[in-house]
Formats: sequence, C-alpha cells, structure tokens
Amino acid sequence: MPPTLASLVHHSALKLTVRAGEDRLDVPVRWAHVSELADPVPYMEGGELLLITALKLDAEDPEAMRKYVKRLVGAGVVGLGFAVGVNYDEIPKALVDAAEREGLPLLEVPRRTPFLAISKAVSAAIAADQYRAVTAGFAAQRELTRQALNAGPEGLLTALAAQVDGWAALYDASGAVVATAPEWAGRRAARLTAEVERLRERPAPASSVVGGPDNEDRVELHSLGTGRRPRAALAVGTASALGTAERYAVHSAIALLTLTTERSRSLHAAEQRVGAAVLRMLLAGQPDHARGVAGDLYGGLLDAPFRMIVADAGGELLAGLIEAVESAAARSGEAVLVVPEGERLVVLAADGGAAVAATVEYAAAREAARAAPEQADAADDDLVVGLSAPSGPIAAAAAYKQAEQALSVARRRGRVLVEHDQLASGSVLPLLADDAVKAFADGLLRPLYEHDATGRGDLVASLRAWLSRHGQWDAAAADLGVHRHTLRYRMRRVEEILGRSLDDPDVRMELWLALKATSAE
Repeated sequence: MPPTLASLVHHSALKLTVRAGEDRLDVPVRWAHVSELADPVPYMEGGELLLITALKLDAEDPEAMRKYVKRLVGAGVVGLGFAVGVNYDEIPKALVDAAEREGLPLLEVPRRTPFLAISKAVSAAIAADQYRAVTAGFAAQRELTRQALNAGPEGLLTALAAQVDGWAALYDASGAVVATAPEWAGRRAARLTAEVERLRERPAPASSVVGGPDNEDRVELHSLGTGRRPRAALAVGTASALGTAERYAVHSAIALLTLTTERSRSLHAAEQRVGAAVLRMLLAGQPDHARGVAGDLYGGLLDAPFRMIVADAGGELLAGLIEAVESAAARSGEAVLVVPEGERLVVLAADGGAAVAATVEYAAAREAARAAPEQADAADDDLVVGLSAPSGPIAAAAAYKQAEQALSVARRRGRVLVEHDQLASGSVLPLLADDAVKAFADGLLRPLYEHDATGRGDLVASLRAWLSRHGQWDAAAADLGVHRHTLRYRMRRVEEILGRSLDDPDVRMELWLALKATSAE
C-alpha cells in the first residue's frame, strides 16, 4: 500500500494533528512538497501533501484562504501540512474553516517536526511500497512461469487471474476464445471478440483498455507475438486499474505467452515441412510410407476419409484462409495437413470436419465481398478454391486431380469455390457456358446460320429436330411439319455445307453439343 495521510498521522515520530478533513485521510500521498508561494498550483501534479509555514500568505483573511484552498483542491493536492510556532502559533481559523468547507485534510505540524522528516517518511513509505510491489511481481513471475511449464496456457491464465483478482482470457489468431480463467469468464470474454479483432489490425505489440461488457469491469487487451500481424491476444479484466504488482504479473504473462506463441510458430513450421513430405508421398502412391512419416502428427487424418483442398490466391487472402482453417481445426481438436506452396495452398482435412466447413465459410464470405459494387473489378489473383470428393490415402493422387479440376472450373466460371461433387453430379450442360466451348460452337454452326439467313431453308432447326429424334426421319419430319423427303434433302445440304458426315457418331455428338451451347446464350 502506498503511504496515506492516515499512515503519516499515525507515524509516532511525526506528531501530526488533524485539524480538518478527518474523513479523507485514506487518500494516497504521491509526494510531500514544500512551497511558500501564494499560488503553488502551477508546480503541482496532483496527489501531493503540501507543507507550508504561511510565510507569504495572509492566513487570517477568510476570503484569501477560501481562494487559496479552492485552488489547491482543484490542482489535486490531497492534504495541507501547516507548521505552527514559525509564523503563527496556531493554525488561523480562516484556514481551518476554508479547509473544512472544501474537504481538504489539514494537518498541524509541530515546531519540533521539520518538513524534511515528513518528506523522508513519505519517501521511505513510497520506496517500501515499490519494493513490496517488485517483490510481489517477482513472486508472481515465478508462479506464472511454473504454471506455464507445468500446466500450459490454461494454468498460466488461472495463476494470472488470481494475481490480479479478476479474470483472464486467451484468444487465438482468428480472435476466438481459446481459454479463460475462471471458467465463468467465458461468456464475458466472448463478447469482446470485436475489440480483439480491432486490436489484431494494429502492428504488434499493441494494447488497449476498454470497458467490460455491460460496464462490469475494466479490461486490458494485449496482442501476443513478434510478427507484423499478432498471432494471439490476452484479455485481463479487473474491477479497477492495475497496481504495480499486478502490472508486473500481466507483463510477465504477456512475455510467457509470446514465447509460447513464437515457439509454437517454430514447431508449426516444422510440422508444415513434415506435412509437405507426407503429401508428396501420398501423391506418389506411397500411403504406407506417408503413414510412417506422419506418425501421430497426421496419422489419424490418414485413417479416415479426407478432402483435398487446392487454393490459389494472393498473399493476404491465402494467409487468411490458412488462419481460418488452422484455427477451426485447433478449436475442434482435429488434425489438418496444410502445405503452402507460394501462391498455392494444399490442404488435407477430415471429411465433414471443421476445417472443411471453415474453407467453405471463408470462400462464401469472399464470394459475398466480391459481389459488392466496390469489388466489381476483383484482381486476377483473387481467391480460387477447388474441393475434392471424399477420398483416402490410396486415392490421394486422384483426389488432388479432382481438386485441381474443380479449381480450374471455378476460375473459368468466376467462382471462389467449386466442389468436385458438383461436377460429377447433375448435367454436363452447365459446362457448355465456357467461352471456349461457345466459340467452338459458333464456328461450327456459323455456315448453317448464314445459309438460313438467306431464306433458303431452315437447316439449323431441321438438324436440331433430327438429332433430338436420334435420326428417325418420320418422327423428326412430323415435328417440323414437313415431308420426310424434304428433311432428307435438308440433312444432305447440312453435310455438304459442313463437309461432315452425319453417319459419324462423333460428328452428331459435336453438333448436338454445339446446338446446346448456342441455345444457352
């Protein structure tokens, strides 16, 4: 505890007597200052015990004393010490009344007590308080370190919450709550995710102080990590501002959690290198070797159906996808294999798991952002994702090819994400919307359209009817309302104009698809 006016009054060697403001003696004293100026306010910082002899004051003038005391209170002076037996044998009534009126504690200092003794007492008490705070801080640091080593971040948060007599929460790189202490603080921490997100947008290290949810407490937010973008955040909630010892504890927790975060980054980089090796083995058709290298790290992932995800994007978007996938997997406790390759990303994730769901959600958010008017001219390096069908280690190469095919279709269609299941089911007709297919169809059918434009027949409609009836002359002629010999003549003209035989099944297939592609415009 810092020194207070009460502790000075009870100091046996000082012999101070309270003459006014007895109900405000519990105020902390930041310093003891001697000044005989008529207006010492410009030299005050607040929290001082001002010591005077009234050498230059008319202490018996009620109006002068009223103004003098009012200025002191306005400057944050916490007490006034008046030395008797120097200029006045006792404290003038005008000063006592003014102090009572303004609620300023007024202490009588006997002649035998020099101001220096009071200053030394205050200084010694401040030094003792600081020593206690530093000692308590070192003790807190030892306890936090012990908990971090033995119980991990959860144990550290528990120790920190006890040290600050409040609560603490740890957030991951996505801003989601990872752990809280005590457990009841989970809801309170979750309501601060927006503030954490704003903090993460600032370069590390960064911190902010916010009012707790519903103004329940005071919350300090601190970013964790040494990179340009914070990898985690710490929240500390207390009923009031932190003291010196509590501040030491918080700073120790930040350092320990940052070390843990940076160590995790190194381990994560090593895991990615192992993951790249595992992926190469899977794609090379060596699932047994892949399992051996993966061990417990990815072994569970390779024993169940997984999805292969291939993504192309610029740096920030790809980093955001990695962050979303890894955070979702960490929260759900599932294994995920993430292999960045420049501006390409390959992910192996459990089918139906949180990582796949996070990929779909991230892509949907990007799709919505691109749909906004200000994003109409999205850059060519925007996010494109292909998702394979469920697969296993033996068919990993096929799953990779599926993901690449889906990614290629997504790029051609201007989509953010396409699943291979969407290509393998339904109709092939949506694929005909591709510009290259349309160009081929236009080129193939253009001679027929040019012929019909002269009014010499309806070859395109006749060809469509004949192909739709699988070459049945009578049925196709009936659909057109012409004689079958007329239809036969038209089909011979089609062959002559195109230079192709309708007896060739490949020609019939190409013409049918061309008709479908042009009719889809």
